[in-house]
Amino acid sequence: MVAVDLGGTRMKCGLVAADGAVLHRETRPTPRAVTDARGGGRAILDALVETVVELGQKATADGHRVRAIGVVVPGVIDAATGTVSAENLAWVGTPVLAALTAAVGEEVPVVLAHDVRAGGYAELRHGALAGTTNSMFLPLGTGIAAAMVVDGSLVSGDGYAGELGHTRFVHGDAAEQCACGQWGCLETVASAAALARRYGARTGRTVDGAREVLELLAAGDPDAAQVWDDALRVLVDALVLYTTLVAPTRIAIGGGLVGAGETLLQPLRDGIHARLTFQREPEIVAAVLGEEAGCLGAALMAWDRVAADVSEDTT
Repeated sequence: MVAVDLGGTRMKCGLVAADGAVLHRETRPTPRAVTDARGGGRAILDALVETVVELGQKATADGHRVRAIGVVVPGVIDAATGTVSAENLAWVGTPVLAALTAAVGEEVPVVLAHDVRAGGYAELRHGALAGTTNSMFLPLGTGIAAAMVVDGSLVSGDGYAGELGHTRFVHGDAAEQCACGQWGCLETVASAAALARRYGARTGRTVDGAREVLELLAAGDPDAAQVWDDALRVLVDALVLYTTLVAPTRIAIGGGLVGAGETLLQPLRDGIHARLTFQREPEIVAAVLGEEAGCLGAALMAWDRVAADVSEDTT
Protein backbone atom coordinates (compact mmCIF):
# COMPACT_ATOMS: atom_id res chain seq x y z
CA MET A 1 0.00 0.00 0.00
CA VAL A 2 1.34 3.41 -0.99
CA ALA A 3 0.21 6.16 1.42
CA VAL A 4 0.87 9.91 1.17
CA ASP A 5 -0.27 12.72 3.46
CA LEU A 6 0.02 16.11 1.74
CA GLY A 7 -1.00 18.11 4.82
CA GLY A 8 1.61 20.50 6.22
CA THR A 9 4.86 21.77 4.77
CA ARG A 10 6.21 18.27 4.13
CA MET A 11 4.59 15.21 2.60
CA LYS A 12 4.53 12.22 4.93
CA CYS A 13 4.87 9.06 2.85
CA GLY A 14 4.95 5.34 3.48
CA LEU A 15 4.51 1.78 2.32
CA VAL A 16 2.10 0.01 4.65
CA ALA A 17 1.25 -3.69 4.84
CA ALA A 18 -2.25 -5.07 5.32
CA ASP A 19 -1.64 -5.59 9.07
CA GLY A 20 -0.67 -1.93 9.50
CA ALA A 21 3.07 -2.53 9.61
CA VAL A 22 4.98 0.38 8.09
CA LEU A 23 7.49 -1.12 5.67
CA HIS A 24 8.97 2.20 4.62
CA ARG A 25 8.53 5.82 5.68
CA GLU A 26 9.94 9.09 4.44
CA THR A 27 9.13 12.78 4.19
CA ARG A 28 9.47 15.06 1.19
CA PRO A 29 9.16 18.84 0.91
CA THR A 30 5.90 20.19 -0.46
CA PRO A 31 6.59 22.85 -3.11
CA ARG A 32 5.56 26.34 -2.06
CA ALA A 33 2.10 27.23 -3.28
CA VAL A 34 2.00 30.28 -5.50
CA THR A 35 -0.70 31.59 -7.77
CA ASP A 36 1.40 33.47 -10.34
CA ALA A 37 2.58 32.32 -13.76
CA ARG A 38 4.94 29.78 -12.23
CA GLY A 39 1.92 27.65 -11.45
CA GLY A 40 2.55 26.70 -7.82
CA GLY A 41 -0.66 24.72 -7.60
CA ARG A 42 0.41 22.60 -10.54
CA ALA A 43 3.89 22.18 -9.07
CA ILE A 44 2.39 20.66 -5.93
CA LEU A 45 0.23 18.27 -7.94
CA ASP A 46 3.23 17.24 -10.04
CA ALA A 47 5.27 16.61 -6.89
CA LEU A 48 2.45 14.51 -5.43
CA VAL A 49 2.14 12.40 -8.58
CA GLU A 50 5.92 11.95 -8.76
CA THR A 51 6.01 10.84 -5.13
CA VAL A 52 3.24 8.26 -5.62
CA VAL A 53 4.91 6.84 -8.74
CA GLU A 54 8.34 6.62 -7.09
CA LEU A 55 6.95 4.95 -3.97
CA GLY A 56 5.19 2.42 -6.18
CA GLN A 57 8.46 1.73 -7.96
CA LYS A 58 10.22 1.24 -4.62
CA ALA A 59 7.53 -1.17 -3.46
CA THR A 60 7.95 -3.23 -6.62
CA ALA A 61 11.74 -3.20 -6.32
CA ASP A 62 11.42 -4.43 -2.72
CA GLY A 63 9.25 -7.33 -3.84
CA HIS A 64 5.85 -5.94 -2.80
CA ARG A 65 2.68 -5.66 -4.84
CA VAL A 66 0.95 -2.30 -4.70
CA ARG A 67 -2.70 -3.16 -4.07
CA ALA A 68 -3.99 0.40 -3.79
CA ILE A 69 -2.90 3.98 -3.17
CA GLY A 70 -4.14 6.22 -0.38
CA VAL A 71 -3.62 9.98 -0.67
CA VAL A 72 -4.92 12.52 1.82
CA VAL A 73 -4.98 16.26 1.25
CA PRO A 74 -6.29 19.43 2.94
CA GLY A 75 -9.16 21.44 1.53
CA VAL A 76 -12.55 20.47 0.14
CA ILE A 77 -12.72 17.27 -1.91
CA ASP A 78 -15.55 16.84 -4.38
CA ALA A 79 -16.33 13.17 -3.83
CA ALA A 80 -18.13 12.87 -7.16
CA THR A 81 -15.37 14.28 -9.36
CA GLY A 82 -12.19 13.77 -7.35
CA THR A 83 -11.30 17.46 -7.60
CA VAL A 84 -9.83 19.43 -4.71
CA SER A 85 -10.01 23.08 -3.73
CA ALA A 86 -7.40 24.06 -1.15
CA GLU A 87 -6.42 27.69 -0.67
CA ASN A 88 -3.04 26.88 0.91
CA LEU A 89 -2.10 24.68 -2.08
CA ALA A 90 -3.36 27.15 -4.71
CA TRP A 91 -5.79 24.46 -5.88
CA VAL A 92 -9.20 25.42 -7.25
CA GLY A 93 -11.16 22.46 -8.60
CA THR A 94 -7.85 20.69 -9.29
CA PRO A 95 -8.34 17.19 -10.80
CA VAL A 96 -6.19 15.36 -8.27
CA LEU A 97 -7.83 11.94 -8.56
CA ALA A 98 -7.69 12.00 -12.37
CA ALA A 99 -4.00 12.94 -12.34
CA LEU A 100 -3.13 10.14 -9.94
CA THR A 101 -5.17 7.57 -11.83
CA ALA A 102 -3.54 8.57 -15.13
CA ALA A 103 -0.10 8.11 -13.58
CA VAL A 104 -0.62 4.71 -11.94
CA GLY A 105 -3.20 3.14 -14.25
CA GLU A 106 -6.82 2.14 -13.86
CA GLU A 107 -5.96 -1.25 -12.39
CA VAL A 108 -4.63 0.24 -9.13
CA PRO A 109 -7.43 1.85 -7.09
CA VAL A 110 -6.71 5.31 -5.69
CA VAL A 111 -8.42 6.53 -2.53
CA LEU A 112 -8.44 10.32 -2.13
CA ALA A 113 -9.51 11.65 1.26
CA HIS A 114 -9.25 14.63 3.60
CA ASP A 115 -6.10 14.66 5.74
CA VAL A 116 -7.88 15.40 9.02
CA ARG A 117 -10.59 12.79 8.43
CA ALA A 118 -7.86 10.27 7.65
CA GLY A 119 -6.04 11.18 10.84
CA GLY A 120 -9.27 10.80 12.78
CA TYR A 121 -9.85 7.41 11.20
CA ALA A 122 -6.39 6.27 12.28
CA GLU A 123 -7.04 7.51 15.82
CA LEU A 124 -10.37 5.64 15.75
CA ARG A 125 -8.81 2.39 14.58
CA HIS A 126 -5.51 2.43 16.47
CA GLY A 127 -5.31 5.52 18.65
CA ALA A 128 -6.99 7.79 21.17
CA LEU A 129 -10.53 7.27 19.84
CA ALA A 130 -10.42 3.46 19.79
CA GLY A 131 -13.58 1.93 21.23
CA THR A 132 -15.74 5.01 20.67
CA THR A 133 -18.78 5.35 18.45
CA ASN A 134 -19.36 9.10 18.95
CA SER A 135 -16.17 11.13 19.12
CA MET A 136 -14.05 13.80 17.46
CA PHE A 137 -10.44 14.28 16.41
CA LEU A 138 -9.49 17.98 16.50
CA PRO A 139 -5.97 18.85 15.36
CA LEU A 140 -4.89 22.40 16.23
CA GLY A 141 -2.18 23.26 13.73
CA THR A 142 -1.72 25.79 10.96
CA GLY A 143 -5.49 25.54 10.52
CA ILE A 144 -8.32 23.81 12.36
CA ALA A 145 -10.59 21.08 11.05
CA ALA A 146 -12.36 18.18 12.72
CA ALA A 147 -12.87 14.50 12.02
CA MET A 148 -16.31 13.59 13.33
CA VAL A 149 -17.37 10.08 14.29
CA VAL A 150 -21.14 9.83 14.66
CA ASP A 151 -22.89 6.55 15.54
CA GLY A 152 -19.80 4.61 14.52
CA SER A 153 -19.29 6.25 11.13
CA LEU A 154 -16.79 8.85 10.00
CA VAL A 155 -18.78 11.80 8.63
CA SER A 156 -17.69 13.10 5.22
CA GLY A 157 -20.60 15.23 4.06
CA ASP A 158 -19.56 14.67 0.43
CA GLY A 159 -16.18 16.13 1.32
CA TYR A 160 -17.43 19.25 3.11
CA ALA A 161 -17.92 18.12 6.71
CA GLY A 162 -15.76 18.98 9.69
CA GLU A 163 -14.68 22.57 9.00
CA LEU A 164 -15.08 23.62 12.62
CA GLY A 165 -12.28 26.15 12.21
CA HIS A 166 -14.48 28.15 9.87
CA THR A 167 -17.35 28.70 12.26
CA ARG A 168 -17.72 32.15 13.80
CA PHE A 169 -16.96 32.60 17.49
CA VAL A 170 -15.59 36.16 17.56
CA HIS A 171 -17.84 39.16 16.94
CA GLY A 172 -17.57 42.91 16.71
CA ASP A 173 -14.33 44.84 16.48
CA ALA A 174 -12.30 41.88 17.77
CA ALA A 175 -13.15 39.77 14.74
CA GLU A 176 -10.38 39.26 12.18
CA GLN A 177 -10.90 38.22 8.58
CA CYS A 178 -10.15 34.58 7.94
CA ALA A 179 -8.48 33.16 4.83
CA CYS A 180 -11.90 31.69 3.97
CA GLY A 181 -13.37 35.20 3.66
CA GLN A 182 -15.49 35.20 6.82
CA TRP A 183 -14.81 37.30 9.90
CA GLY A 184 -14.26 35.94 13.40
CA CYS A 185 -13.59 32.27 12.59
CA LEU A 186 -12.26 29.96 15.28
CA GLU A 187 -9.13 29.47 13.16
CA THR A 188 -8.25 33.19 13.38
CA VAL A 189 -7.79 32.92 17.15
CA ALA A 190 -7.08 29.33 18.17
CA SER A 191 -4.84 27.83 15.48
CA ALA A 192 -1.09 27.58 15.98
CA ALA A 193 -0.58 30.14 13.21
CA ALA A 194 -3.02 32.52 14.90
CA LEU A 195 -1.16 32.41 18.21
CA ALA A 196 2.07 33.59 16.62
CA ARG A 197 0.34 36.20 14.45
CA ARG A 198 -1.76 37.62 17.28
CA TYR A 199 1.20 37.79 19.66
CA GLY A 200 3.18 39.68 17.03
CA ALA A 201 0.32 42.09 16.37
CA ARG A 202 -0.10 42.72 20.10
CA THR A 203 3.57 43.28 20.91
CA GLY A 204 5.23 44.29 17.65
CA ARG A 205 7.65 41.38 18.11
CA THR A 206 8.17 38.57 15.62
CA VAL A 207 8.13 35.13 17.23
CA ASP A 208 9.14 31.70 15.98
CA GLY A 209 5.65 30.26 15.73
CA ALA A 210 3.33 29.01 18.44
CA ARG A 211 6.22 27.18 20.09
CA GLU A 212 7.83 30.45 21.17
CA VAL A 213 4.50 31.85 22.35
CA LEU A 214 4.13 28.81 24.61
CA GLU A 215 7.67 29.31 25.91
CA LEU A 216 6.84 32.93 26.71
CA LEU A 217 3.62 31.79 28.37
CA ALA A 218 5.58 29.44 30.62
CA ALA A 219 7.96 32.29 31.47
CA GLY A 220 5.05 34.46 32.64
CA ASP A 221 4.79 36.83 29.69
CA PRO A 222 1.43 38.68 30.11
CA ASP A 223 0.91 39.20 26.37
CA ALA A 224 1.42 35.49 25.70
CA ALA A 225 -1.04 34.76 28.52
CA GLN A 226 -3.68 37.02 26.95
CA VAL A 227 -3.28 35.47 23.50
CA TRP A 228 -3.46 31.99 25.04
CA ASP A 229 -6.54 32.84 27.12
CA ASP A 230 -8.29 34.19 24.00
CA ALA A 231 -7.58 30.92 22.21
CA LEU A 232 -8.83 28.81 25.11
CA ARG A 233 -12.03 30.82 25.40
CA VAL A 234 -13.08 30.30 21.78
CA LEU A 235 -12.00 26.65 21.85
CA VAL A 236 -14.26 26.05 24.84
CA ASP A 237 -17.09 27.79 22.97
CA ALA A 238 -16.52 25.54 19.96
CA LEU A 239 -16.33 22.33 21.98
CA VAL A 240 -19.45 23.18 23.98
CA LEU A 241 -21.36 23.81 20.74
CA TYR A 242 -20.11 20.58 19.19
CA THR A 243 -20.91 18.61 22.35
CA THR A 244 -24.42 20.03 22.47
CA LEU A 245 -25.09 19.14 18.82
CA VAL A 246 -23.36 15.78 18.42
CA ALA A 247 -22.75 14.43 21.96
CA PRO A 248 -19.26 12.90 21.62
CA THR A 249 -18.00 10.75 24.46
CA ARG A 250 -14.36 11.59 23.71
CA ILE A 251 -12.53 14.41 21.96
CA ALA A 252 -8.90 13.84 20.98
CA ILE A 253 -6.88 17.01 20.50
CA GLY A 254 -3.97 16.78 18.08
CA GLY A 255 -1.78 19.04 15.97
CA GLY A 256 1.13 21.17 17.07
CA LEU A 257 -0.64 22.83 19.99
CA VAL A 258 -1.20 19.53 21.80
CA GLY A 259 2.48 19.73 22.62
CA ALA A 260 1.40 22.15 25.34
CA GLY A 261 0.03 19.11 27.19
CA GLU A 262 -2.06 19.82 30.27
CA THR A 263 -1.56 23.57 29.80
CA LEU A 264 -4.02 23.11 26.95
CA LEU A 265 -6.07 20.09 27.95
CA GLN A 266 -6.95 20.86 31.57
CA PRO A 267 -8.36 24.36 30.88
CA LEU A 268 -10.47 22.85 28.09
CA ARG A 269 -11.80 20.20 30.47
CA ASP A 270 -12.50 22.79 33.16
CA GLY A 271 -14.14 25.21 30.74
CA ILE A 272 -16.42 22.59 29.25
CA HIS A 273 -17.34 21.19 32.65
CA ALA A 274 -18.32 24.67 33.88
CA ARG A 275 -20.50 25.34 30.85
CA LEU A 276 -22.41 22.10 30.35
CA THR A 277 -25.74 21.59 32.07
CA PHE A 278 -27.76 18.67 30.68
CA GLN A 279 -25.28 17.59 27.99
CA ARG A 280 -23.14 14.46 28.16
CA GLU A 281 -19.64 15.56 29.13
CA PRO A 282 -16.88 14.23 26.85
CA GLU A 283 -13.41 13.12 27.82
CA ILE A 284 -10.76 15.51 26.54
CA VAL A 285 -7.56 13.62 25.70
CA ALA A 286 -4.43 14.03 23.62
CA ALA A 287 -4.27 12.27 20.27
CA VAL A 288 -1.55 9.64 20.24
CA LEU A 289 -0.48 9.05 16.64
CA GLY A 290 1.15 12.42 16.04
CA GLU A 291 2.31 13.39 12.55
CA GLU A 292 1.87 9.82 11.28
CA ALA A 293 -1.91 9.85 11.77
CA GLY A 294 -2.79 11.15 8.31
CA CYS A 295 -0.45 8.80 6.46
CA LEU A 296 -1.63 5.80 8.50
CA GLY A 297 -5.24 6.82 7.91
CA ALA A 298 -4.58 7.02 4.16
CA ALA A 299 -3.25 3.46 4.23
CA LEU A 300 -6.16 2.16 6.32
CA MET A 301 -8.70 3.73 3.97
CA ALA A 302 -6.94 2.26 0.95
CA TRP A 303 -6.84 -1.20 2.52
CA ASP A 304 -10.56 -0.86 3.27
CA ARG A 305 -11.08 -0.21 -0.43
CA VAL A 306 -9.15 -3.38 -1.32
CA ALA A 307 -11.21 -5.41 1.16
CA ALA A 308 -14.46 -3.99 -0.25
CA ASP A 309 -13.39 -4.82 -3.82
CA VAL A 310 -12.53 -8.38 -2.80
CA SER A 311 -15.89 -8.73 -1.06
CA GLU A 312 -17.71 -7.55 -4.18
CA ASP A 313 -15.76 -9.99 -6.34
CA THR A 314 -16.79 -12.94 -4.16
CA THR A 315 -20.52 -12.18 -3.95
